[in-house]
Amino acid sequence: MSDTAIDTQELGEKIVRVLKTIYDPEIPVDIYELGLIYDVFVNEDQEVKILMTLTSPNCPVAETLPVEVEEKVRSLDVVRDAEVEITFDPPWSQDLMSEEAKLELGLL
Repeated sequence: MSDTAIDTQELGEKIVRVLKTIYDPEIPVDIYELGLIYDVFVNEDQEVKILMTLTSPNCPVAETLPVEVEEKVRSLDVVRDAEVEITFDPPWSQDLMSEEAKLELGLL
């Protein structure tokens, strides 16, 4: 591993920080705390694949949110490419939200 190689865990943390700046327009909680991000894969070439869901298949931001996620992750200097894959398996539910998000929305 060369000195220029980035630590994938460090990159993962940077990606999470970026994801926490993206909000669902209907809910005042970021998409990470909402549990919309199912997985983040990073390879040695700094290519990122994000597996995420939406609160519902008819989500008003179904077209724009994945693009925003890709663009914001791709804007990180160390990311060479980013791709978002949307899945509804398993379907999103409030159980996927962090304690922080549930607290924010008065669900605790």
